[in-house]
Order: sequence, then C-alpha cells, then structure tokens
Amino acid sequence: MTGRENVYLNGTILGMRKKEVDQKFEEIISFSGVEKFLDTPVKRYSSGMKVRLAFAVAAHLEPEILIVDEVLAVGDSAFQRKCLDKMEDVGKHGRTVLFVSHNMPAVTRLCNKAVLLSDGIVATSGNSHDVVTNYLNSEMGTLAAREWAKGSEPGGDIARLRATRIVSEDGKITDSVDIRQKIGLEMEYDVVESGHVLLPHFYIFNDDGTIVFGTIDRDPQWRKRPRPAGRYVSTAWIPGNLMAEGLFYVNCNLLSLQPNILQFMERHVVGFHVVDSLDGETARSEWAGDVAGVVRPMLDWTTETIGGNRDGDTTEREGESLSQV
Repeated sequence: MTGRENVYLNGTILGMRKKEVDQKFEEIISFSGVEKFLDTPVKRYSSGMKVRLAFAVAAHLEPEILIVDEVLAVGDSAFQRKCLDKMEDVGKHGRTVLFVSHNMPAVTRLCNKAVLLSDGIVATSGNSHDVVTNYLNSEMGTLAAREWAKGSEPGGDIARLRATRIVSEDGKITDSVDIRQKIGLEMEYDVVESGHVLLPHFYIFNDDGTIVFGTIDRDPQWRKRPRPAGRYVSTAWIPGNLMAEGLFYVNCNLLSLQPNILQFMERHVVGFHVVDSLDGETARSEWAGDVAGVVRPMLDWTTETIGGNRDGDTTEREGESLSQV
C-alpha cells in the first residue's frame, strides 16, 4: 500500500470516516514531510519516514489518548521539534498524551507527571523533574566524588583518571553549594607517558539532560606544553551567581593532542546541587517562586525615572513592569 492509502487505512482503524480524513489529509501530509513519496509503497520507506507518517496520522486525527513510544528516536531535529510542539498542543486541548522516552529534556518539557520503570516494575512516580532527577541520580551513583583503585582506572596509553570531585572554595568535598559560592570541578589523573600536550575538560548537564556548558583546561602553566609523567590535579572553578538552583551532573574527559586521542570520557561521573537563598541577596532578588533557565547570572541593573515626579511617583511604570513579570 502507498503512503496515501496508509493514511486512509489508519484513519479507518481509528474510527474516522473518509470525509473526516479528507479534511485532515493535507495537514497530515504536510506535517509528515513525505509529500514526494505519497504514492510510493510504504514498504520502500525508511524507518524514519514510516514513523513520520504514522505519527502525523495519529496526532492529527484527534484521539482522546495519544500513546507515543520513542518517536523522537528517528527523524531530524526539525521533525523532532514539530513532534514536541504537536504533543504539547494535543495536551493543551484536554487530551491525554502517554509519552515513552529516554529523552529527558522532552520528558520534562511535555509531562507534568512521570513514572520510572525498572525491569517492568514502577520504581518511582510523581513530578516529572523529581522522577528525572531520580533516574539520572540512580544511573550515576555517588554524587560528589568518584575514585578508582589502581588497575581499575579508566584511560588510555597516555593518561588515566584516578578521581573526580566537587569541592567548595576551601577545598572540601561537597554535593551542595550555595548559589553565591564558587564550585570547583576537580580532576585527578596520572600521566603515564611523557611528552604529550593534554586537554582536560568537563561538560556540565542539568537534571533534565540538557548540556549547560563545557570548559577546557586553560592553565597558562601547561598550555601547549608537553607534560612529564606523574600525577596531576586540574580544577575548573565555576563562579558564584552563575548556575541556576537545581541538580547538575559532570562529564570528565581528557584529550591528548597531535594526534587527537580521547584518553578517557566518564559520563555523569559526579554531580552537585546548587541551593538558592531567599534572603534577597542573589539574582532572584525578592522573588520566591521558580526562576526559569539553566544559568542564573546576577546582573547589574540601573533604574531611572522618566518624567513625572523624580521623588518616587512612578506608579504607572512600576505597574507595567510588574505585569510583564
């Protein structure tokens, strides 16, 4: 059967009359992006094309319950964004979306509630952010420090990782940091073969799996300089009032140059909580509610009165600002 015939077949299975499918047909085909292959047998479609067409039909025929299983695993980023937007739209119109995925940002964006399954058993359920945090935390184990015994450390022929730690400004291991304080990402490693330029680096992820930023060693002592064999401790310092509150995870990596060879790459090896204060001395000012974003820089602000009474009669402008907030 062709793509066109499959649209009508699926619509019939879902209880739609031909006239109803006709009304949605152009919208379905446009969404799927398979217009050029509409009259080609579906057996010649790629797996991604099949999923595109199936999702387009299911999402546009207004089901009361839409069950979506790993649809974001195929297709390009543009189609994935369309899928997410469509599922959001379905949910906003009062219909139920049951979304199955390992894509954590998609889960937290789409779902207000989540269920974590482990070996077919419900491990936890509740607020989607809490469940995702539980899932990611269970995957990584120890939060603030990870060490490897001699002989078990990850690495290549040039360098091997011995430990990764989250440290406070005074050097203490910690998994909870005040938003105003520096956060140290510490990497301890052995250089087992002398004569190579090395690039230790970290990647930081938030609790829904979104990468916040990456940072590469730029210590002037070792830039472009081969390192002799020995043990090293490299620390990257995240300034205070940069990260948002929440849970963050760290990937620990090291690259040797010329030729470029990844010596080790440990995913979500450690993590830390950033705790925001409610005393009005952080970027949240006097606001006690949620503040969106993966970073929270405390920026300098200035305020001027324009016209009116410069002694404080700015009621109208202040009211406008508050309504925008």
